[in-house]
Amino acid sequence: MLEDVSFTLHRGESLCVIGPNGGGKSTLARLVLGLLEPVKGSITVLGKSPREARTSVGYVPQAMRFDPQFPISALDIVLMGRLDRIRFGRFSKQCREVAETALADVGLSGYGKRPFSALSGGERQRVMVARALACEPEVLLLDEPTANIDLTIEAQLIETLASLRHRMSILMITHDLDLVSSIGDSVLCVNHRVHRHSLPLSGETIKEIYSGRRRLEHDRRTRHQQGDHSACKHD
Repeated sequence: MLEDVSFTLHRGESLCVIGPNGGGKSTLARLVLGLLEPVKGSITVLGKSPREARTSVGYVPQAMRFDPQFPISALDIVLMGRLDRIRFGRFSKQCREVAETALADVGLSGYGKRPFSALSGGERQRVMVARALACEPEVLLLDEPTANIDLTIEAQLIETLASLRHRMSILMITHDLDLVSSIGDSVLCVNHRVHRHSLPLSGETIKEIYSGRRRLEHDRRTRHQQGDHSACKHD
């Protein structure tokens, strides 16, 4: 459950969402995507409700479930980002050009005809980023983009995301502190409440965020610093 959540993602900003498991990071993503409705308060995405803004948000999940025997190509996956533009049961030439450009943007030019099942884990993840880019988003939302890939492929993905960060706003859920330092402008710590931190994070702050014993201390101290004294024990 999330409570007392308030933050703004500015246009062109890269905001990394970190915090312990069970703290509400996935819930926050679902709220932004319009898959959940807040019990209290309101959310606006690009000045609209999350449902209305959904076509302007490119979403990259942790992994894609698929049947490896199903004959689908990398380009077919990317074209899924254009489904709202399909006409008469087929994609236009422009849709295919946008999809090819998206593959080139993630370093996979020429991979369009390759079977998705034949790609490596890192290549599949970059195809998923290309699918999100194919909808020509203003906001790119990524959920643990490096969770299922090895370190060599992770470096390539970080390079890809770094090249995109100034073209659109990025909201990224991650535990990867290397990714945070490479891509992020600031950090949103989510643990039922949210706190925003500038980069770089100190070692002490990182310990507080991920230590079960010190999370309450971190919450109180950060809220105090940000002007919320409701959890303080002032005399």
